[in-house]
Amino acid sequence: MEHALVRGRARHPVGAGDDVLVGPHAHVNGAVVGDGCFLATGASLLPGARLGREVEVRINGVVHVNTSLEDKALVPIGWVAVGDPARVLPPAEHDAIWGIQEALDFPGTVYGLPRDASARERMERQVAWLKPDRDHRIGGP
Repeated sequence: MEHALVRGRARHPVGAGDDVLVGPHAHVNGAVVGDGCFLATGASLLPGARLGREVEVRINGVVHVNTSLEDKALVPIGWVAVGDPARVLPPAEHDAIWGIQEALDFPGTVYGLPRDASARERMERQVAWLKPDRDHRIGGP
């Protein structure tokens, strides 16, 4: 739907099954989405996320890097799914989320860098990935 972002990378291509709804402002980045999934407004699926069949990620729900949700799983409004297999937690349980998330290696998964890499190194990677789109304009090169 409008303003949704669907983006894959060489290491994390996007896959979407049949009858998947990607809602407005949803963000699907390097995730695999099973048949019949519903991704509501503002849902975020991060690289390496894998959703089984008929999973619902409700408004502003997050499925973290390298997280797997089984068939018919539910991520409630604003909650976070983290781990493999996933635990689904409210955002107020930050310490529990971080206790699982740290081992999932966000910087290694997203940037291919160790956790202690500098912000400059991370941003240089980000710029290199986005550079091909720098001069892109709707309706022409």
